[in-house]
Amino acid sequence: MALPKRKYAKARRGKRRSHIKLALPTLDTCPQCHSPKLAHHVCPTCGSYGDIQVIEVKAPKGKG
Repeated sequence: MALPKRKYAKARRGKRRSHIKLALPTLDTCPQCHSPKLAHHVCPTCGSYGDIQVIEVKAPKGKG
């Protein structure tokens, strides 16, 4: 099996792997309570999806 003649530099390896990373999920604001939520998901704070109340939330979660 063929082997590389010289060791690859860390900078060259880093440039090659620069696009391999984790991305944070994009958050939207809820139109009802204006808290951050995942797009196309029910708001965990107020339980609404768009303008419709979908689930009943027993106790609203605090923002902090």
